[in-house]
Amino acid sequence: MKQFNNMKKILLIFIISSVAVLAQSSGNTGLSFLKFGFGARNIAMGDAGTVAANDITSLFYNPSKLASFKNSEVFFMHNEWIQDVRSEVIGIRSTIFGIPLALGFNVTTLSDIEVRTRPGEPDTKFDANYFYGSLSTGFNLNEDLAVGGTIKYLYEGILSDEATGYAFDIGAEYQLPYEGLSVSTAVRNLGSMNDLRLEKTKLPAEIRFGPAYNFKVNNVKLDITTVAEYHKYFDTDDNHFNVGAEFLYDNLIALRGGYQSGYESRDFTFGVGLKWGNLNFDYAFLPFQLGLGSANLYSLQFKF
Repeated sequence: MKQFNNMKKILLIFIISSVAVLAQSSGNTGLSFLKFGFGARNIAMGDAGTVAANDITSLFYNPSKLASFKNSEVFFMHNEWIQDVRSEVIGIRSTIFGIPLALGFNVTTLSDIEVRTRPGEPDTKFDANYFYGSLSTGFNLNEDLAVGGTIKYLYEGILSDEATGYAFDIGAEYQLPYEGLSVSTAVRNLGSMNDLRLEKTKLPAEIRFGPAYNFKVNNVKLDITTVAEYHKYFDTDDNHFNVGAEFLYDNLIALRGGYQSGYESRDFTFGVGLKWGNLNFDYAFLPFQLGLGSANLYSLQFKF
């Protein structure tokens, strides 16, 4: 009977994930900054954050994981993406009246876009600006199953045109009856935008799910986490598989690596992390092909 109940809980996770798929239609999407990863640790592990996130960064991937955290946290990330794209990301998490709540903010800028009406020097340059603010919470349905949700306010400004909108995420995490093993899922970026000049920008709605396994090798003070994640944007035909691993020595220094399939311009990811008391510093490096350059991401997190 217990095994049957466990299977029902796992089935519930995947039902939650698939509900939104039927509501989506084909077509191109915009607001690509919503596709960027969050937290250098997660990105270094193949951007498998839906299953890998073990801290405040879960508010950006899978809000159900917020239910398991007791400390308050503050998070900051600077993202030097390719082609002059930069992001500043802030996260704040605490518990208010017994309810875990997290705020997230993202400011992304694409600088020096050239306007040309004739050959030669550009007539002018402008920036494209994007923003979102989010509110997340997560709670335990029982000792093994947690669910959560996020609501986002979105803004895009391109030259003299502006638009706003909203989106929401839902997620779930189930602790399997095997120590250190869990499965997680999330559906993200469901919502809509107002018209940007003549038409609405379509959001990059997506689904992610997969397992994570954490175990310790006590005789060498090593903590190992492995993750695997299936990732699908509803409006594209391609499929992505994100895998990654973290090797944390003596709760002090971490080496990380990952791989993302299904992308023409990127695949492997790398990173390191340092812990000093309640302060964490993480770095991720993403090399791109096709002459696009590389992305460098830096995260700083403090627990109190």
